[in-house]
Amino acid sequence: MAAPSIDASTGLPDLPPGYELVALREVGDAFAHACAIAADAGAGTLVWSRRATMAEFAVVLEPDEPLAPARRAFFACMNALGDTLAARMPPEKPLEFGWPGTVLVDRGLVGGGRLAWPPGVAEHEVPRWLVFGAMIRLTVSAMYEGGTTPDSTGLEEEGFEQPDAADILGGFARHLMAGFDSWREHGFRPSGEAFLARLPGRPGDASSRRGIDAAGDLIVTGADGRVVAREGLRAALSGLPAWLDPVTGEPVL
Repeated sequence: MAAPSIDASTGLPDLPPGYELVALREVGDAFAHACAIAADAGAGTLVWSRRATMAEFAVVLEPDEPLAPARRAFFACMNALGDTLAARMPPEKPLEFGWPGTVLVDRGLVGGGRLAWPPGVAEHEVPRWLVFGAMIRLTVSAMYEGGTTPDSTGLEEEGFEQPDAADILGGFARHLMAGFDSWREHGFRPSGEAFLARLPGRPGDASSRRGIDAAGDLIVTGADGRVVAREGLRAALSGLPAWLDPVTGEPVL
């Protein structure tokens, strides 16, 4: 199990240097707030909504490449989220991603990640900012009886011991920093492969291979190297995430 990433004296996330914490009240929307302040707040700003049953946060990024390839930062963020949870979960519980941003623990939906960029920015232009936001359900509300939501779950229900939002945020910050350090040193490929490793196996021809191209699209190639299927990242991130309930504003139950 990972060492807690929380300052015991304050209850706040224990963040590495380079991050600036913006803590909201429980009713605050971390993703929307981060998007609103991103242009002025700058890279490394972490917005945290202090909720009892949810780890909800968003981080501001400042890419140095055009929007199309810069959008691949989403995968580094998803890896950081996955690594944070994997280090704190029972070893027998599988953690998977549903394309592109759903997080599943033992096949039950616990939340996910999303990405925003400034409106009107062309694919060939360098955006002033990106914002990655995440919501992870710590526990299923007491109003839902056990077994009534078989496709959704919470960390506590999956065996996490006293899941803590501040601890998850602190772990995410550290894993994200390590992920971007690896990207700078080794390029995007290791980050892309780590993300693909958490996608459920694709049925069909065993000779087909999955990859992520320069624009972040998920591609499947056949034995002859030809692309036989493609899932566009821009389109997948432009709408409401599949894991997010439009009515409650929380992960689907």
